[in-house]
Amino acid sequence: MNDSVIPIVPIEVPGALEGDGSGCHSGKHTMLAAAKQAGKSETLAKYAQDYPKGPHDQPQSMCPAFGALRVGLRMRRTATILSGSACCVYGLTFTSHFYGARRSVGYVPFNSESLVTGKLFEDIREAVYKQADPALYDAVVIINLCVPTASGVPLQILPKEINGVRIIGIDVPGFGVPTHAEAKDVLAGAMLKYARMEAETGPVQAPRAGRSEKPTVALIGEMFPADPMVIGMMLEPMGLAVGPAVPTREWRELYAALDCSVAAAIHPFYTASIREFDAAGRNVVGSAPVGYDGSEAWLQAIGDAVNVGQEKIDAAKNRFLPTIRGALAKTPIKGRITLSGYEGSELLVGRLLVESGADLRYVGTACPATVWSEADRTWLEARGVHVQYRASLEQDLAAMHEFRPDLAIGTTPVVQAAKQASTPALYFTNLISARPLMGPAGAGSLAQVVNAAIGNKGRFDAMKSFFGGTGEGHASGVWETTPKDRPEFKADTRRQIEKQKKKRKAEEMGS
Repeated sequence: MNDSVIPIVPIEVPGALEGDGSGCHSGKHTMLAAAKQAGKSETLAKYAQDYPKGPHDQPQSMCPAFGALRVGLRMRRTATILSGSACCVYGLTFTSHFYGARRSVGYVPFNSESLVTGKLFEDIREAVYKQADPALYDAVVIINLCVPTASGVPLQILPKEINGVRIIGIDVPGFGVPTHAEAKDVLAGAMLKYARMEAETGPVQAPRAGRSEKPTVALIGEMFPADPMVIGMMLEPMGLAVGPAVPTREWRELYAALDCSVAAAIHPFYTASIREFDAAGRNVVGSAPVGYDGSEAWLQAIGDAVNVGQEKIDAAKNRFLPTIRGALAKTPIKGRITLSGYEGSELLVGRLLVESGADLRYVGTACPATVWSEADRTWLEARGVHVQYRASLEQDLAAMHEFRPDLAIGTTPVVQAAKQASTPALYFTNLISARPLMGPAGAGSLAQVVNAAIGNKGRFDAMKSFFGGTGEGHASGVWETTPKDRPEFKADTRRQIEKQKKKRKAEEMGS
């Protein structure tokens, strides 16, 4: 018999590995440390460089995977599989219903055992092989959410293609990608990189309508469906055509986008996508054709980037700029406004509001500052507008209280706070972002909804006067009788709390 003692060596298990779902609640710093320990340092370092946080930690926004999932769901012949805690996946399937994708979202479940032993990766690989049917799909996208990312599930070692179907594995953790807008770029950039490498090694599919006979301008960023058509009209006098918008609607459009003469960073935070255009040798132009000044500067920048003659650039300006000026003058906006959102087009909307005559005081965006939005920031600040990148909810609310606008345009909590203060408000995503912004079509698109909202101030005041403090403070909730404030109860509760504090302090000193 061996009398030697077998030493017990404790194994350090990252917090994210402690159980299915429990890891989500371990805290951002614990999850981040676990992910680095599990081999995700390189991925997280790239995200930190592409999507810098600050000045605070992270904007208050929805789960960033919402954005990547949206990109996949909008593409033809593309399947999407999620790997994450069941509660997260359940919530994210809302995306498919909200956008009418009419397709299923794949899900690979896990538990503590499959996560720790590596069985989860085997389950993912099995799911990918089952899904990779070339008759149905061009690509299968697998997205790691927080817990699998923190646990180091290595999607990067999945096969790059199965039966001719491309396999795209990405990590989109809430502790590594700041906003859902930037998560769109994570997937779009990964797809562009894959498509670029394909194009560099041999022939690829042409667009459904064939290659354009004219030099094209690829558009970077999601936008209102009419905007690419309007941009195409504005480019026509210069002998240019509009190319695909990235994120694209199908895989073959990725090749057409990379085949452009110049790329336009309409949404300036698509850092990974811009990197792929750079690698393909394409110039990238910032800002967008919004308003008079924006359209004039953008047409000049695009023309210069493609070496279009000045006479053709002037022809485009002469055709569209007078129309834009007339539309702006015909539908002026009168009133003080604060603006905030998390889509990435906030600065562009701000420019359009200012040129429409609005007294815009503040623009807050959840997205970071990049060189591609610098022209917009400079233009706005030169006109007295405070621009806040990576804006927090607290900053958006502080701006609203500071400037006392006639209209607050913002996220849901900003709109809620504004209406509680009897200030008219509009939700940016549904009521502002979902409108044409470019060229002549965008020049008058905001005036009607903005002026109508500002005109509702009297209705808010009337409702506030009628309802008074109903539903606030002691009167909140549902009552069968008229609620009555009982300050003596509050005072008694405070006395009991103070008594307990003194008792605990005395016990601590006695021990």
